[in-house]
Amino acid sequence: MFVSNLNEINYFYKMLRILRNITIIIFSILIITACSEYQKILKSTDYKLKYEKANEYYNKEDYYRAQALFEELLSVYKGTDKAENIYYYYSNCYYNQRDYILAGYHFKNFVSTYANSEHAEECFYLSAYCYYLESSEPDLDQTNTHKAIDALQLFINKYPNSPKLAEANELIDKLQFKLETKSFSNAKLYFNFGEYKSAVIALKNSLKDFPDTQYREELLFLILKSNFLLAENSIDAKKNERYQATINEYYNLIDEYPNSKNIKEAEKIYNISIKEIKKIK
Repeated sequence: MFVSNLNEINYFYKMLRILRNITIIIFSILIITACSEYQKILKSTDYKLKYEKANEYYNKEDYYRAQALFEELLSVYKGTDKAENIYYYYSNCYYNQRDYILAGYHFKNFVSTYANSEHAEECFYLSAYCYYLESSEPDLDQTNTHKAIDALQLFINKYPNSPKLAEANELIDKLQFKLETKSFSNAKLYFNFGEYKSAVIALKNSLKDFPDTQYREELLFLILKSNFLLAENSIDAKKNERYQATINEYYNLIDEYPNSKNIKEAEKIYNISIKEIKKIK
């Protein structure tokens, strides 16, 4: 009985291998046939067929092949009724292939070329969204972040009643937070390296540039602490002025955040600063 079961299992796996090989062969034939058909379409001078096939490929989400055909058709149908739709789908081919730099360029150009198109608002938004998708992490260059914010704000100004309005504002908030994070991190580096004078300047500039930042409490505390550490490491002639600056920053912190998570350390710094000023006097 055991031998019989073993033979059945072997037979079953043998059939599976045969089916797999047949599937691979059929799939390969289909690919070869499809490639052969596509090459014939590319070489064809039947532009009506190319237009139909480009749309067919696009609808099947074969954006690579659709893009190549649409690109040729752009010059063929330039100035005709079909030109607008061809350019719209051509731009979307780049977007769907995640080439956001070229997609953004073509969406923007589409809006300039077909300002009254039914697709103009969508393409305007997508051109801005492509900048958003290309925006780097906070520790990297933020050129595309700035471009995305500007583009999204232009979209909001142009289409204040757009259904994409809330989403556009949400994206701007996310982009602004990236800029806040980069500014905060850069300023904090001076503090971490013990460059307290530079830290005070950088931290205050960050606060000035982003007054409503989510890092506001921490910025205020680091400004306080930087002034204190700067005072401690100063020559006698500058100690009084810098301890007084520390006290002023303590009041700035507790006025806004009386229950700050750093309140105990802030109070300790304040008390030491008061004592040091009394010693100097």
